[in-house]
Amino acid sequence: MANKKVKNDKVQNPKHYSRYKIQPVSFIVENQIPYCEANAIKYLCRWRYKHKTTAGKIEDLNKAVEYINILLREQKDRKKLEDIDPLQIIS
Repeated sequence: MANKKVKNDKVQNPKHYSRYKIQPVSFIVENQIPYCEANAIKYLCRWRYKHKTTAGKIEDLNKAVEYINILLREQKDRKKLEDIDPLQIIS
């Protein structure tokens, strides 16, 4: 009984996600999506529907962009490390 989802439950069934056939959290958990990707998905799924104001919508889009930027920085840093010639470190 405690696990039963209530239609108007803002925690287990928020309106801004209820339009999807698969809840973003279920998709994220089932696919074991890492933190930054998961947050980008979450914000991209809700930005149109959670906020009534343009400012709120833009905030969610900016949050999604920030998580994508974190991933980009991480990949660029990884690429820099790959480009280092190990022989240059020794000399």
